[in-house]
Amino acid sequence: MRKSPLCAKTICVTVSKMFRRSLQLTSRKWMISAIVCAFLTQTAAIAQASSPAKGLKPILDYIGTAWDTLTRSMTDCQSLVDPKIRVSPVLYLPAGMAEPPAVHRLASECNVRVEHLPVEIHHLGELDTSKIQPHGLLYLENKYVVPGGRFNEMYGWDSYFIVRGLLRAHRLELARGMVDNFFFEIENYGAMLNANRTYYLTRSQPPFLSSMFVDVYDALLKSGHKDPAWLAKAYADLEKDYEMWNREPHRAGDTGLSRYYDFGEGPPAEAVQDETGFYRKVATYFFFHPAQADNYIQENLAGAEKSIAGSFYSQQVCDVPATMARAECEKRREFKLSSDYYKGDRSMRESGFDVSFRFGPFGAATHHYAPVCLNSLLYKTEKDLEQISRWLDHIADAEKWSKRAEERKKLITRFLWDEKSGWFFDYNLQTGERSSYRYATTFYPLWAGLATPEQAKAVARNLSALDHPGGVAMSADDTGAQWDLPYGWGNIEMLVIDGLRRYGFKADADRVSYEFLSMIAENFRRDGNIREKYNVITRSSESHVELGYQMNVVGFGWTNAAFLELLHGLPKDMTERLEREQEQLLPAGSK
Repeated sequence: MRKSPLCAKTICVTVSKMFRRSLQLTSRKWMISAIVCAFLTQTAAIAQASSPAKGLKPILDYIGTAWDTLTRSMTDCQSLVDPKIRVSPVLYLPAGMAEPPAVHRLASECNVRVEHLPVEIHHLGELDTSKIQPHGLLYLENKYVVPGGRFNEMYGWDSYFIVRGLLRAHRLELARGMVDNFFFEIENYGAMLNANRTYYLTRSQPPFLSSMFVDVYDALLKSGHKDPAWLAKAYADLEKDYEMWNREPHRAGDTGLSRYYDFGEGPPAEAVQDETGFYRKVATYFFFHPAQADNYIQENLAGAEKSIAGSFYSQQVCDVPATMARAECEKRREFKLSSDYYKGDRSMRESGFDVSFRFGPFGAATHHYAPVCLNSLLYKTEKDLEQISRWLDHIADAEKWSKRAEERKKLITRFLWDEKSGWFFDYNLQTGERSSYRYATTFYPLWAGLATPEQAKAVARNLSALDHPGGVAMSADDTGAQWDLPYGWGNIEMLVIDGLRRYGFKADADRVSYEFLSMIAENFRRDGNIREKYNVITRSSESHVELGYQMNVVGFGWTNAAFLELLHGLPKDMTERLEREQEQLLPAGSK
């Protein structure tokens, strides 16, 4: 039986939201519905039309067509639609940029406002996004692939996995264009963004960009093409983005490591409108778990400072009446979630793992941790910059990056490696101790190549703690959050399996690959869709997420990529077995 963190109590508590913004735009709702329905209709039709074909052809046809279905550009009206924010579409150009002809046509054909950002942006945090009204799409030069559903923009870490899928599908030009879009973001918006919407100008996402570039450039070299000018441009932009993570406020105390940190304040705009009731659930949890609240709840007292953003919530304790008599109640008290809570919530979103209890309940302490994932990625960035320096024949720079990588590797072992348990754990900056939360990011050091053979062997021994019939779950704890047990995500399956293969654990890598691939294929046979996450215990696409947005989005960029990549790495006999499975009838009663 699932243990929900929102457990019931015998005292009576009323939690009411004191204000709510509701903006209904009928024409906009129609446009969003049309996009979603069109995608579902097209992909379901592809699956149905392909059903007489044998083996894996139907699902591979779906993925092949989805790359185009999920592609957006500045010449496409549906690119402007934001299912998360109920406002009329606006396209923002960088300050001072001349309006491209394609944008002029877009404005005319799609009835879209075109505006310029009020100032030039050199670094994240320079612009108060609350003063940009209404929010809108940030211009990018090239086509890009979106994850799908409510995610109708180009996302930071999603794009690494999408790019790998595009390269596997021989879509090099599209993959390169996406990398160039990120360089455009760094040069015009201050960093690789969470995604290209104005409300994301306060945060980045896990820094996979150097990995993206190296993979694309390696594919370019294999096709017989060198591009020294692009190489030099990449070096400059990647170095700028890297340095953001190595200065305040992204430094993790005095550890020498880095942390996630969103520059914004208060509840993020996209969560307020799109994640119905989420912050009310957070407040309820902390009412009932005061030992874990850690100043995340602040009472609204007369004369108190009013600077805390977000909604008011109320609490009232009443007797439970045994008769028809009116219950006696204490005076109603008003609360808000604190500024520190919202800083952690926003930083959790920069991490990509929203929502998980890995950084405390609801990820509220994310900005108080030095995470395994982020610092493994920065090690990988340092190694990638070393490689780019060698391609450029800049030997002194290559040696500098090699030294930085070795220094970070030592710090990761010192602060994040727990030799006794054989896990890489996040480091709590407030307590000065490692966490004990078992999480799939323990495989990041293997993927990045920084783990010693002994560390990799210990991590691989612990695979059983996360391994299930449908693949690797995010954590060993069922919290009701989508980035915890029982859910598995294609992007993390890719990293886990890459890490296992890198250190020679081929049998484990093959087995986990097969578990995940067969689960996706089985669910595809049921409904003709690929989704963002799966329940790896029940091997189902049905999700019962209690915290955060609750849908299981169809599309889906990184799951499509995971299917192609894991299938490519599977031994021939296991591939043939997977093919044969697609000819079998689904179990009776399966949904």
